[in-house]
Amino acid sequence: MSPLEKKFETALETLNQAKPFAKSLYQTDVYQLANELASTIEGMSVLFKYAHLFDQAGVFLNGDWEDPTKLQPPFVGGSLRLRGIYSILELLSEMRMLAIAKGTYKHESLSSEHASSFLNEVLALNLDLLFPEEQESELEEHLIRAQNLFTYLQQELSCESVAEQMVQEIKRITVQRPIITKRIIELIENSKLLINDEIDSEFAEELAKYSRAIDAPTPLSLEAADQRDYRLKLEQASREELISEAERFAESMNETGLVSPYHAILLRFLNRKYQEIIPSALHLTESGITSFNENIDLIHDIIQLSIYPETKQAIYGLTKLLNRGVLKLETLIPALRQLFELPIHAEVKNGLSNYIGLNGISINGILVAGVVSVIGQPLGIGQGVNPICQSARAISLWAQYDIEKLLKLITTAARDNNIEMTFEGELINSNLLLDGVVTANLQDLDPVSIILVPHLDRIYNEMMKRTLLRGEDGHKWVNREFYGEWIPSGFINVIDPLTLKVTNYPTFVKLFYATHHPDYNEGYKMLYPNPVGIYLTNVHGELLGLHAVSIQRIEKDQHGECRIYFYNPNNDSTQNWGQGIKASVTGFGELEGESSLPFHEFVSRMYAYHYNLYEQGDTYMVEESIVEKVETLAKDSWGKNYEWA
Repeated sequence: MSPLEKKFETALETLNQAKPFAKSLYQTDVYQLANELASTIEGMSVLFKYAHLFDQAGVFLNGDWEDPTKLQPPFVGGSLRLRGIYSILELLSEMRMLAIAKGTYKHESLSSEHASSFLNEVLALNLDLLFPEEQESELEEHLIRAQNLFTYLQQELSCESVAEQMVQEIKRITVQRPIITKRIIELIENSKLLINDEIDSEFAEELAKYSRAIDAPTPLSLEAADQRDYRLKLEQASREELISEAERFAESMNETGLVSPYHAILLRFLNRKYQEIIPSALHLTESGITSFNENIDLIHDIIQLSIYPETKQAIYGLTKLLNRGVLKLETLIPALRQLFELPIHAEVKNGLSNYIGLNGISINGILVAGVVSVIGQPLGIGQGVNPICQSARAISLWAQYDIEKLLKLITTAARDNNIEMTFEGELINSNLLLDGVVTANLQDLDPVSIILVPHLDRIYNEMMKRTLLRGEDGHKWVNREFYGEWIPSGFINVIDPLTLKVTNYPTFVKLFYATHHPDYNEGYKMLYPNPVGIYLTNVHGELLGLHAVSIQRIEKDQHGECRIYFYNPNNDSTQNWGQGIKASVTGFGELEGESSLPFHEFVSRMYAYHYNLYEQGDTYMVEESIVEKVETLAKDSWGKNYEWA
């Protein structure tokens, strides 16, 4: 036993013997010695040797890491990248999790399988720490410890399991088809480090497929030394080779939802010389081909102005826009063309500046690329790390059902750095308002969101302020004025605004079933999405906050179970809300960008919704057993934070 290990063993035993109220006095000694041990791989072995004793001794007592069942893999990397106590606590927590996974520590609430899955996901999400680009001599001490941790975990865990987890993670996000793909690309770039002889050929091929999708998925692009060389190869290619390139790009894009920068180069080349091949490069449906042929000049100009390697993902949006057939709207084409040469406000230019590359794309080109993506993928809009679910939902709803309004708002926001809306006959100008929740940099959003969100946020906030003294939830009036008159006028909230208690919950549940469930609402179908408010909960059913989503449709799945299909502006919609309620994004007939849940599970998280007063069945036909099931889920989750009347 080394002197350092002996010191650590003694410190751990001292902590173990200390009374609970005094343990904080001795935890620091354990942390400091663990810090020294973690600086070498041999020291990591020592930490693992004692990891089964950490909980018993009180290493994590009264801290964020005390209960391992509450820990989540996506947050591990961030903690390890912090200097100070948090990184060493996180490292010790991973050692404890490894002890559970290996069976040296039997945890009463966490299985070895769950612990293994947890660590595999942690490794998959942090491959940059396992294989850092910098030499060890260039890394800071806490990052060297993190690298040692992941090196040790890799030795103890199956490399193939990590690869499988990485494949699942990439698939899970790509199937949601977000407009902003930065996170996916980071995962794919990191996954390249896993492709070797140690992993199953199936996983290796899956990872290679995604790697090709964002890089070079075609024969000519694979041969090209760089983008210039690829352009020269296109000049020399035969028509048959160009058609083959177009089809391979389209196939890759359609399968993964991801676009290669070489795809943009091909599209620009075809746009000049072989326009008739463009439908093959875009994977257009019959409807899309018709739309392309009817608007060939417009599409030519959109590609010329806005499709560059920097805006490559807009190619997928262009495909979806054409396949939607929305160019049949008479007002849409002139509204799009207006954006081509629209004078852009200086502040808007600054907001979009991060999108500018070295290939000659203009601010107007970035704007048009963003508009194409949003109209093509209304459910691909995300709120990033910002508290802007209301605004993201608004852009999504307008992109689906009021494109004319959306384009008017984009035009005035881009040109004037201002938008106007009316609330009950009174005009509101966004540039005259100060209050709003948007205070952070919005660079993790798409171009349209960057332009619109600050204005929408301020206006929505102002509308809500004007309803404060009405004694009812302001969303009742604001949503119809803000989103559009197609929002149903009926409205109900579970919280009494005067007492702040949960009131008449059975009525709330029965009314929703009577107005939305196909077995109880006399067969009425939803014509438009319904903006609803939900309580967002974590994996333990604990309340995180309020959230805005849209119910897109309500249908029975392939198993005959009634499901609610909804749009969630969070970047990742496969969220676990606790109590076994986990939103699905595939497997139950979800369309691109949709999440879904069984009807009663979704209802258990709602706090407000709109309904049509004239399209409903009888509430008394809804069985009490259904109400009790929903109410139990509600009371045992977010309901713990409220008093029930």
